[in-house]
Amino acid sequence: MTLQRRLQLVGNNSDTQWIDTALKVAFATGDMSHVDQHFGAARSFAIYAVNQQHACLVSACEFGELDMDGNEDKLAEKIAALDGCIAVYSQAVGASAIGQLKARGIQPVKVSPGAVISELVESLQEELRQGPGSWLAKAIASTLPADPNRFDVMENEGWEE
Repeated sequence: MTLQRRLQLVGNNSDTQWIDTALKVAFATGDMSHVDQHFGAARSFAIYAVNQQHACLVSACEFGELDMDGNEDKLAEKIAALDGCIAVYSQAVGASAIGQLKARGIQPVKVSPGAVISELVESLQEELRQGPGSWLAKAIASTLPADPNRFDVMENEGWEE
């Protein structure tokens, strides 16, 4: 099934400038409050911008009712809707979807049924404040531009082409 609706929240004041540099994370949800969906059959995603101090809903994507039928055609549209996200939280995710998500730099995160989105966001913020774990540190690094001097360090260490 294709994307039916997408709500994009847009801010234009200085209070929302932090969103441009925030991490984007998605939650597979039916009610916009809980992670209550399997990735492949998710009716919708709530996408949040998150940094150490702030978090807010920036987008909601609705797909409608989907079956967990093994049909992978629906995955491409869902993964495309998560463009710019570093992670997607869901109750479950299939092996094929995991491979496709990771290929796009999106970490699938499995959570307990009915996990509360606001609590997951707070937990993510706390991890950012305390020092990110391995997957989160890797995701943060992937959002940074490549260091133009990265090869100079290698050259100084004696590396050659």
